[in-house]
Amino acid sequence: MYDLTGKQILVTGASKGIGKAIARQLLQQGAQVGLHYNRSAQGVEELIKEFGAERTVPIQADLGKQKQTEALFQSALKQMKNIESVVLNAGIFEPHFIGDPLDSWLKVWQRTMKINLESAGILTKLFLQHFQENKQGRIIYIGSRAALRGETEEYLAYAASKGGLNSLAKTVARSFGKYNIKAFVVAPGFIRTEMAMEAISNIGEDAILDELALHRLTTPEDIAPVVALLCSGQLDHATGTTIDINAGSHIR
Repeated sequence: MYDLTGKQILVTGASKGIGKAIARQLLQQGAQVGLHYNRSAQGVEELIKEFGAERTVPIQADLGKQKQTEALFQSALKQMKNIESVVLNAGIFEPHFIGDPLDSWLKVWQRTMKINLESAGILTKLFLQHFQENKQGRIIYIGSRAALRGETEEYLAYAASKGGLNSLAKTVARSFGKYNIKAFVVAPGFIRTEMAMEAISNIGEDAILDELALHRLTTPEDIAPVVALLCSGQLDHATGTTIDINAGSHIR
């Protein structure tokens, strides 16, 4: 494991699933971690109890609201001072069917774009300014296999939002490398998380397993070590790349 002692890292959506696993990995490796959450603080409270208040910084914000997204950045910077890396993990995975009325279909589209893409854009803009001042920084976007190969018909908004993250990360890497700012995408496939369980149950776990080269559904703990390595700085020269973690279900 890489020693992250002294590094300050913000993780959005750190209360459960992939975000919580990433936050725990970073804390285990010595970092101080900003733990963003929205509705439920239970997972964040568990991490605080496990690792102590000195290295855990809980911050509540609804990333579907611009002002709260801005406040998240301001609060994180006020409490942590010298954030070196930000992991933009928070997102939603909500279905909307072509047969739905346009108004309800559009509500899911707009909510997905606000949380999955617009909030990431706002935080990218704000952290780029912070990182320029500090002459270094890393932004790690938790993307999706859906951005690379598409998704099933009821997840049009989700796939589009993750495609936007891919383009955003590449542009950050190309345009801001001269300021020593790096950007990466980690792109999971189906992960055994609460967010994905409805889709997994609808499709059928056996059908999903049949797609995999490794006959085991990926877990959040399979994602976390890669993110920790990116935060260590040891892969900085891979800036702009997308790292696929999908058990061999999509190989480029």
